Amino acid sequence: MFPIEKYHYASSVDDAIQALAADEKSKIIAGGTDVLVRLHEGDTEYGCLVDINGLNKLKEIRIDDDGNIYIGSLATCTEIMEHEIIRKHLPMLVESLATIGGPQVRNTATMGGNICNGAVSADSGCAALVHEFDLVIEGREGERMESINGFHTGPGRTILNHSDLLKYFLVRPEQYEGFSGSYIKYAMRGAMDIATIGCGAMLRMDGQYIDTLKLAFAVAAPTPIRCPNAEKAAEKQIPTDETLEAIADAVEEDVKPRTSWRATKEFRLHIIRTLAKRVTKQAVENQGGAC
Repeated sequence: MFPIEKYHYASSVDDAIQALAADEKSKIIAGGTDVLVRLHEGDTEYGCLVDINGLNKLKEIRIDDDGNIYIGSLATCTEIMEHEIIRKHLPMLVESLATIGGPQVRNTATMGGNICNGAVSADSGCAALVHEFDLVIEGREGERMESINGFHTGPGRTILNHSDLLKYFLVRPEQYEGFSGSYIKYAMRGAMDIATIGCGAMLRMDGQYIDTLKLAFAVAAPTPIRCPNAEKAAEKQIPTDETLEAIADAVEEDVKPRTSWRATKEFRLHIIRTLAKRVTKQAVENQGGAC
């Protein structure tokens, strides 16, 4: 038996917010791939649940006439990966979501949960950062928009207030048009494992030169991070082995890997350097260039 003390099935976004506000111990359950594991382990902090699975409006994926893409917080990883809009415009997001768990997990897990649980290892975190997602959040004071930059404040922590509910992600056209990308996850197992290091890049070429590089990592710091020093090292450079090495050197200024039972700090740094070069090279090739 799961240690569930209280359960509320929300009938609307406002109902969910009110239920969260009424009980400081309450937690949102969506896909449940994280919450149910914690309950199975006997974690009583997840004993008061507000179930938002009935809020079908939050499952919507669409694009407007201006090219803004909206991804509902309740859309599952599989639904996002298989959606024509996402596959056409955000293929790197598809790559990153494909590394989450196995098919059963992806069929249930939501990207909203993957981002909002604050996990340093969130596979969708790199894609969110390089595409510079905006998050539309409803709270007791009404609706607001927050950037993914600064959304994560530490391991397992975000800027969300207790009664906040993420409604959808917004991806603006200037954050994907003209870009190519790549995502690589290094884990101890080839599948069904969390990342030892995750790395994603978005890149835009200007002729033979790199115009813009956006580089992000998971598990390379206390939160998913962008790498401004590495990005600057790539600007206006021809993509050569020397440029890739300069990016790898610069990325050491951006990351703060640590030693854990999964990997030592030194090994993580080696993987960070390697992946920075690999995703950049792949992004260049996806744009029709060569390294």
